[in-house]
Amino acid sequence: MTINIIDIAYTRLKTPDVAAATDFATRILGLEPVDRAVDRLSFRSDSRMSTMSYEIGDPSETIVGFELANGEDLLNAAKTLEALGYEVRYGSHEEREQRHVSEFIAFRDPSGGRIEFAVSPQIGGNGAQLSRDAGITGFSHVGLFSRDPGRDEHFWTQICNARVSDRVGELPLLRLSQIHHSIALVPADRCGIQHINHQVQSIDDVQRSYALLSQHKVPIVFGPGRHPTSGARFVYFEGPDGMVFEYSVGVREVDEETYRERQFGFEPKSFCMWGATPKNQGVGYIDLGPGGQRAWDECDRIAR
Repeated sequence: MTINIIDIAYTRLKTPDVAAATDFATRILGLEPVDRAVDRLSFRSDSRMSTMSYEIGDPSETIVGFELANGEDLLNAAKTLEALGYEVRYGSHEEREQRHVSEFIAFRDPSGGRIEFAVSPQIGGNGAQLSRDAGITGFSHVGLFSRDPGRDEHFWTQICNARVSDRVGELPLLRLSQIHHSIALVPADRCGIQHINHQVQSIDDVQRSYALLSQHKVPIVFGPGRHPTSGARFVYFEGPDGMVFEYSVGVREVDEETYRERQFGFEPKSFCMWGATPKNQGVGYIDLGPGGQRAWDECDRIAR
């Protein structure tokens, strides 16, 4: 039975320094803090009560949560995963309260990344009260490191209901709705979250944030630029513990009846039509493993 995912719901990050991560999430990223505790803090970016959190722990232990329609779908998802050999755990009452959901199950994806399927993310009475004027309209997508993009694509598109919008080399961009993509599977020798995207209202917000990031000496990983795949204008930057964040605007919406997936070459112009190239591949937009920077430089040389 296909697992029908409605939308991406939240990320949960770990850090050795919650205070520093909180300062970044509010002063730089611009999110609204909620549920403050000594060892953890949650944040809002849109109408949902929690779309990101930090807690004490190992930064490599990231979690992505996805929304399912109801408890019956959650039960069927658990049965499907267990029948395929996945170890499934139901969330405790305390964990459900921390995530502001009524129920959730937890498991690991084929690459070993921690995934949760949740029901009924709580909606606030108003939108997020952003801690700075970043223009954020909401949490939109993630990049996931993938040890085997073909295998992981099969999980998300055959066991779950994601569809391929485009591919850049072996990197598939997967959608859950009409929005061009909610998941990017980035080839790597590890698992977990590769980047976290927040949509903003306008290209002016992207540029203003670029100026603020530069002023505060936040490492710019990629951009400003424009993706030829989704059409989004973007800037990527590095946050606490090497996590990469993205602001973008203008992502393409897909007509499910007429759209056909496209294959882009793995080359700089497939990532940015304005000429920007990713920096610091090990933690940034792409991760090619040992020799990755040399491979990127070579394809950049050929393209030019």
